Amino acid sequence: MSKELFGTDGIRGVPGTAPLDDQTLYAIGRALGKYLLEREARPRVLIGMDTRESGMKLAQRIAAGLKEGGIEFRCGGVITTPGIACIVRLERFSAGIVLSASHNPYHDNGVKLFAGSGMKFPDEVEESLEAESGRYRGTAAAVTLDCDAAEIIGEDYLEYLRSRAIPGASLQGMKLVLDCANGAAFSLGPRLFRSLGAEVTAINDQPDGRNINAGCGSLHPEGLRRKVLETQSSLGVAFDGDADRAMFVSASGRVVDGDGVLLVAARYLKSKGILRGGKVVGTSMANLGLERALAQEGLSLTRVPVGDRYVLEEMLRSDCNLGGEQSGHIIFLDDATTGDGLLTALKIAGIVALEGPLEELVRGLKVFPQTILNIEVSSKPPLESLPGVSRTLGEATRALADSGRIVLRYSGTEPKARVMVEAEREEDVHRWAEALAAEIRSSIGA
Repeated sequence: MSKELFGTDGIRGVPGTAPLDDQTLYAIGRALGKYLLEREARPRVLIGMDTRESGMKLAQRIAAGLKEGGIEFRCGGVITTPGIACIVRLERFSAGIVLSASHNPYHDNGVKLFAGSGMKFPDEVEESLEAESGRYRGTAAAVTLDCDAAEIIGEDYLEYLRSRAIPGASLQGMKLVLDCANGAAFSLGPRLFRSLGAEVTAINDQPDGRNINAGCGSLHPEGLRRKVLETQSSLGVAFDGDADRAMFVSASGRVVDGDGVLLVAARYLKSKGILRGGKVVGTSMANLGLERALAQEGLSLTRVPVGDRYVLEEMLRSDCNLGGEQSGHIIFLDDATTGDGLLTALKIAGIVALEGPLEELVRGLKVFPQTILNIEVSSKPPLESLPGVSRTLGEATRALADSGRIVLRYSGTEPKARVMVEAEREEDVHRWAEALAAEIRSSIGA
């Protein structure tokens, strides 16, 4: 069985159209309710959302399905995706639902599901929910959600984060800039760091339902960089719409992505003797420079397919406590079961407070030139099965040898193919990326 509704990070789409139409949302609620009732007598579900104008309506439609199935639910209001995962685990909810499309524009939205463990449901459970949802036809009246407990739920989450701060790392007086992406961290982020004594400048913290990720946040660190330099701050942090990822800017203006964060965290955890397995788990997109920098520390990098769920699976399998993605999803497994932008920011700020400027902490990280091209496609056959793509890939692989890498894959949430090429020479990067992209366009371009 294969999944059609669920991608690598839940269900994504445009509200009001499949798969985010009223009937499908109701059916997912019904299917989830049936799944939970088969495993416990009185399941409870926690629902949260980011700041998109469509979030509440989608939540009400899923809640209608839960209610029809006799499931108790509670609304956490606007809260980060990892905040829902955290509270579900701590307060023993049976499952969590987040309405968010992460870093996508406001007109998109999505559904992310978490098990009672605080982890995303495995692929086989999503497949079974998808199959079960097909049995439900029609819909029910939208349910009015009472989010009066949202403030308490948010504070419980912040209290947990404060308990995971690095021991001995004082943020008192540290100047921080937080780019909240007009998303779920718009209030929680500044509250967390101000409560720890930091001097916080918050930008893009005025959501209006439509400005989430709009030229800001983790995909657009330029504004954060300017504000860090303008305010002479020690550190800048940019979250995405649901704050499960974080990107950083050093005091000197250097942008540090997830690869840099993994190196800084790995060095720190190793120095304290608490980095398990002698390795870090990354994805196929991790820069070759990270792999070489870790090797200099006597550490290895294990690569898995793109998606934080696959990073987590490998971490659990190999008993490793640090992993993540170049995009800024970082998993500190001793503290959380999912990538958490606020937790990552708390950890990096603590390491900076203890050990000095971020640009010094990423010393030795040579970032190989890399490009990622996104090509809209009309279908998704195996890319290696396309003769032109296969031929060009072979030529590129032989030409780059050990001095570069190529990753071809489809997006798990959009009708796009992604071409990633990195190499020691910039001209090789662009030459082979464009050649591969051209072959994909001629074969299956939209």
